[in-house]
Amino acid sequence: MKNGKIGVTTENIFPVIKKFLYSDHEIFLRELISNAVDATQKLKTLSSTGEAKGELGDLTIRVATDEKARTLTVTDRGVGMTADEVDRYINQIAFSGAEEFMEKYKNQAIIGHFGLGFYSAFMVSDKVEIITRSYREGAKTVHWSCTGTPEFEMEETDEPHDRGTTVVLHLSEESKEYAEPARVEELLRKYCRFLPIPIAFGKEKEWKDGKYVDTDKDRIINDVAPLWTRKPSEITEEQYKEFYRELYPMSDDPLFYIHLNIDYPFHLTGILYFPKIRNNFEIQKNKIQLYSNQVYVTDQVEGIVPEYLTLLHGVIDSPDIPLNVSRSYLQSDANVKKISSYITRKVADRLQELFTTMRSDYESKWDDLKIFIEYGILTDEKFAEKAAGFMLWKNTEGKYFTAEEYREFVKGEQTDKNGAVVYLYVDDPVAKHTFLESAKAKGYDVLVMDGQLDNHYMGWYESKHEKERFVRVDSDVIDKLIQKEEQLKMSLTEAQQELLRPVFESQMPTDEKIHYQIAFEAMSPDEAPVVITQNEFMRRMKEMARTSGGGMSQFYGQMPDNFTIAVNGNHPVVIDILNDVENSYGDKLKSVTKKIDAAVAEQARFDEVTKEKKEADLSDEEKKMREELSGKVIALRDERNARLREIGSENRLVRQIIDLALLTNGMLKGKHLTDFIQRSISLIEK
Repeated sequence: MKNGKIGVTTENIFPVIKKFLYSDHEIFLRELISNAVDATQKLKTLSSTGEAKGELGDLTIRVATDEKARTLTVTDRGVGMTADEVDRYINQIAFSGAEEFMEKYKNQAIIGHFGLGFYSAFMVSDKVEIITRSYREGAKTVHWSCTGTPEFEMEETDEPHDRGTTVVLHLSEESKEYAEPARVEELLRKYCRFLPIPIAFGKEKEWKDGKYVDTDKDRIINDVAPLWTRKPSEITEEQYKEFYRELYPMSDDPLFYIHLNIDYPFHLTGILYFPKIRNNFEIQKNKIQLYSNQVYVTDQVEGIVPEYLTLLHGVIDSPDIPLNVSRSYLQSDANVKKISSYITRKVADRLQELFTTMRSDYESKWDDLKIFIEYGILTDEKFAEKAAGFMLWKNTEGKYFTAEEYREFVKGEQTDKNGAVVYLYVDDPVAKHTFLESAKAKGYDVLVMDGQLDNHYMGWYESKHEKERFVRVDSDVIDKLIQKEEQLKMSLTEAQQELLRPVFESQMPTDEKIHYQIAFEAMSPDEAPVVITQNEFMRRMKEMARTSGGGMSQFYGQMPDNFTIAVNGNHPVVIDILNDVENSYGDKLKSVTKKIDAAVAEQARFDEVTKEKKEADLSDEEKKMREELSGKVIALRDERNARLREIGSENRLVRQIIDLALLTNGMLKGKHLTDFIQRSISLIEK
């Protein structure tokens, strides 16, 4: 019997291990199984070099629980340990068995760090026992136990024990869940499902005499040769899909996959899948599983994978990523940055290959792929450079173009008077059908931009291409969407517009969340009498704010939506309304208008006389005169406008054409829609 104290060094401080070695206590099982795998891999290496004699036999790692005794046991048939090795690797935890062994056998896959990893067991245990016997001839059985303090007990005995190591955890009361078979199986499947050594947990069951009973066959819970460890040339398309279904049982089949395999300057294997994304891409993140030599580490891969690729699903395996992962460490690790760059390049190359060699298939999947590509462009400059060759735009005819192809396609018709190419787009071809048809009637082509990130992408693209811009088809009247040298003239004079403005204002819709303004536009007589448009910049900023959140969202979210009620100054119905208004006002309109004109002329003469004078040089009489003249003009106009609003409010045709425009935009609802229907019926009956 040997008694002693564990050798704690300043680099490895034992008192913090029990509570703080890992933030997640369940990680202890991963560490113990990893150590068992490590020990088994060591034995296989020693056997291959002739240092370990005899048959290796069954190398299965076995896990067992006993709920009554509150124990969890992990047994391997690996190299085992002598008393000296237990003293070095367990008692003097400054040493790591795996690191020393790796130095000697550099080309072998060794994953464990036995010293610290083993001590994670004390996070969940009141006592831990090790029973071990080395593979060396004549080795004795070593029994070691510790209750989570620096004191331990260790003795060598002649007690028979198989080659390898058994670790018995006497679980604490608060950790008794780890003696429950269901909980242990959950952890084994989470952390150990792809380890390279078979792991047995219980026995296979069969249906017998009306119930399930254990058989003699071990229940192996892991796949020792997962798909990513094999050569791509040996794997079929269906096998890639089957592996995806195994990882994500409830998901649709993926769009594409990328098989990663690199040996220099770091080791990396894996398979990444492009999943079908439904609505909110945020909930799809953190689906990539990170492994280190087939040991599950985490699904929080933001530090390893560029942000936009966190939307992908799949597996990444690299021994160059530390097993005890902390995200802050990952982001500053040199290998991690190299891995991130490699994955970005590999994904871009694969997408370019798919586009170049299978364009029709690529286009058929584009609507699902688009969010990945746009997210990558917006968040990764290097990816954005490569994406120019496979980022697609789709028009309303269902045809796909690269940006360069589309520019060539539309620049003849859609270049404005300043030499800028204008890309018209629609976010909802059904709801905006009227605007869409107006654009097509002008010979314009229209893109479909209905994705979650389209507004952000368009802003990014415009910032990179000075003479190209996107304009939504409902952001202005058709003749102003792409400004040309030749412009339509308006039938209405400025004086007539002044008369009609209060008439239309009298029928303006009222809504606390929406602000409307009247504008008279020179449009084709064939266009609608009233068109409701929304400013491109403000609308885009508000929509971007909704997906961005933060301060921008609060600022723009509090602002009302602004719409312009554009009155077609060349439409016959508008001219008829003007005539009706003038007739309703009668002769008094002419006299009031003459008075206004005279007052305005008098005000203009006064302004001409005093224009050279500064405000301080004006006499009191001149200031009084200016106020009186201004007040007179305002009073006369108010008088006329009040009467025009009164006339306008009784004109059902004004309300009808405004409601038609609201209906076209999907903005006519509730009582206003009912009133419109009833008014339409009565107008038809007349």
